[in-house]
Amino acid sequence: MAKMRVLSARGDTVLEWDERKLRTGDPEAVAAVHEAERIFEEQRARGATAFKVEADSPARRLDAFDRTAEQIIVVPRVAGG
Repeated sequence: MAKMRVLSARGDTVLEWDERKLRTGDPEAVAAVHEAERIFEEQRARGATAFKVEADSPARRLDAFDRTAEQIIVVPRVAGG
């Protein structure tokens, strides 16, 4: 099961999709990925940074949505004062 976590001040929002079902064109999995892509692009437009996280590998920054990632973490822009 792939997932995208969007961090916020209220905790994190998790979107999940089944990669196997996505490959077979399952409508629910396709809809979940489209929603994740929409949120990813929305958050990036607001200045968020995204990372691809996979077991036994260092996290890697993402500039574009990767539907094959095990896990994507989206971190909002941090404002200092």
